[in-house]
Amino acid sequence: MSDDQTTGQNLTCEDCGQQFEFTAGEQEFYAEKGFTPPKRCPTCRKAKKEAGRKFTKVTCASCGQETEVPFVPSGDRPVYCRDCFDKQRQ
Repeated sequence: MSDDQTTGQNLTCEDCGQQFEFTAGEQEFYAEKGFTPPKRCPTCRKAKKEAGRKFTKVTCASCGQETEVPFVPSGDRPVYCRDCFDKQRQ
């Protein structure tokens, strides 16, 4: 790791204008993945991500528990809660 990545950098969020730290660990991760540095602070990144999600209440096809999923089911496939979905994947 080079010396310029051993400390965090202060960046300015393009949405709210607040400064946030781009830590050395985050810099290393972004570099390994080939990502560009973030333009938004963690709070604004989370808000932007959640703003696009529409949750739908459904009943799990396996256990019958009510849950929410981030999509509108088409009705042609079963929908599971997180626990049952994880069990199905194993």
